[in-house]
Amino acid sequence: MAWMLGRRFIYKGQKLMYHLSAISDFNYLIYGLALRDSIDNHTESDFLIHYLALDKETSQALKGVPNIKVYEMDVVEKDEMFELLKQNNPSKPGDLSPFHWALASFFTHYLMNEEGLDHCLYSDTDICFYNDIKSIFDCLENEDIGLVTHKHLPLDSVAIYVPGSTASYPSSVLMSAIPAMVAQVKRIVMINPGVKGNQNPAVLYAARRCGIKEIYSIGGPSAIAAVAYGTKKIKPVNKVVGPGNSYVAAAKKEVFGDIGIDAMTGPSEILIIADKTSNPEWIASDLIGQAEHDPLAQCILISKDQKILEQTKKEILKQLKEIPRSSIAQKSLMTNGILMYVNSDTKIIEISNKIGPEHLEINVKNYRSYIPKIKNAGSVCCGTYAVMACTDYGLPGTNHILPVNGASKYSSGLGVSEFIKKISFINLSKKGIETIGPSIINFANFEGLQAHAKSVEKRIRRK
Repeated sequence: MAWMLGRRFIYKGQKLMYHLSAISDFNYLIYGLALRDSIDNHTESDFLIHYLALDKETSQALKGVPNIKVYEMDVVEKDEMFELLKQNNPSKPGDLSPFHWALASFFTHYLMNEEGLDHCLYSDTDICFYNDIKSIFDCLENEDIGLVTHKHLPLDSVAIYVPGSTASYPSSVLMSAIPAMVAQVKRIVMINPGVKGNQNPAVLYAARRCGIKEIYSIGGPSAIAAVAYGTKKIKPVNKVVGPGNSYVAAAKKEVFGDIGIDAMTGPSEILIIADKTSNPEWIASDLIGQAEHDPLAQCILISKDQKILEQTKKEILKQLKEIPRSSIAQKSLMTNGILMYVNSDTKIIEISNKIGPEHLEINVKNYRSYIPKIKNAGSVCCGTYAVMACTDYGLPGTNHILPVNGASKYSSGLGVSEFIKKISFINLSKKGIETIGPSIINFANFEGLQAHAKSVEKRIRRK
């Protein structure tokens, strides 16, 4: 993004010099240089980028670069406003990243006052221009632009569905409730069927720690209907989120449109890519760990090494005897389990992206070469020790409520954004509507919406 901070500027017979400001450390230096080159390639007028270097490496690298004037932190720190900036935007010693955004407006203001600039356009270093920047300055000078701002608001109310018919999942409470808490949702309702009609104390404790005061011991499609449309005791909510079985997923689909939903969740999935260096004992335990969730869970192992597939199969049969939920896991593996031999990495990646699994484990020696090519997955565990079970409990910072049934091709795991809505506010000047109005009129007339066109024509008609 880029914005203007500055006074009106009028050039009378003098050569134009456009002033911009930018900020970065050495990690973003390459973007800053690309910004300079993009302006240089498309702008005929003179320009100067006032560049605040956040470290010595950046300062040294930029010295002598055309169209760039370098400023070091010790220079701007002398400004009386800088101390106030630091107080309002605390950071770790030597780490300026927490208040980079504050530095942007501060540095631009600094340039206007200390350098005596009559204008200055701030630009993020990761922006590239594909046209003459003159057009931006012309718009700002003539005040013929529209300003669009966004207001982000938390949802008023959400329901979190916590599955519990065959097992209890306090982790699912945390996965749903914490993002809602961060988003500052006012009312969080928990619906949970319980196990044999009883609520698990761990689930209730997790809900308590999240400040959930409304808990209803209901489950399945009826629970989704209850929070969507309300009952005598339950007020309806704006959105329902959380994992569930295929019946819960079907119910969420039915109520979508009347209320919001996070995704069409369903039985869990895992796809593991293995090679000759993989440990078949560990792979087998990962597959079984996913299979024990649900008889409908899908577990897939793909490898170029036939021996790994055979050894893993033996380990699965051995380890199934060692777990309490063996009957569920066995049914899942027998019905939806796949051991697949594929003779090339390219084909393996192609298959993985086509499936778009909820969980993907790249359990191979050269896993780094796979990462850039993975396009579709809910979460990806990379290497030998990054195991799916960790993601189920969010310990690396992930959420276990993830897209299934190939939904990773167009959606992501549950996060704070699911509990926030955005409202756009537009403000347009008289000159602005006169500038963009003809284009709007052309569109409206082409689409046969003459009333749209006339609503603009009336505003730009000169009396």
